[in-house]
Amino acid sequence: MARLDLSAFAPDDDSPVFVISVAAELAGMHAQTLRQYDRLGLVTPSRTKGGGRRYSQRDVALLREVQRLSQDEGVSLAGIARILELENQVEALRARVAELAAEVDALEAGSGRTTRVFSVSPTGDVFAARLGERPRSDRSQALVVWRPTHHR
Repeated sequence: MARLDLSAFAPDDDSPVFVISVAAELAGMHAQTLRQYDRLGLVTPSRTKGGGRRYSQRDVALLREVQRLSQDEGVSLAGIARILELENQVEALRARVAELAAEVDALEAGSGRTTRVFSVSPTGDVFAARLGERPRSDRSQALVVWRPTHHR
């Protein structure tokens, strides 16, 4: 008999599957604390149609981090809110940098041009070099990178 693969039904870290009592137990805190964090916007769970809170695995991890910052590090709840805001901004900026880097790579790949690197000896002789290669002359350490700036 074939085994049924249930991995497709396993919730991911963002699936809102825990009711408040279970999330509170998993995070090691009282349910009222979760309600307070929700009111303050520190950890905002998903809501059911009836208004019930549903927490994800990621929410529970965030609850633990908020508790650690508060209890172990002595950070105020306002300070924690600012830390979380800045972490979200950093994450958004990292994603944007990755998008822009991919766009630059695509543009460079589509241009059909390659970077040419030339080296000039002390006598004025010019020779091609591989990117990152040092000049062959012992007396000169000059390396000139030439990149055309206009398109034809």
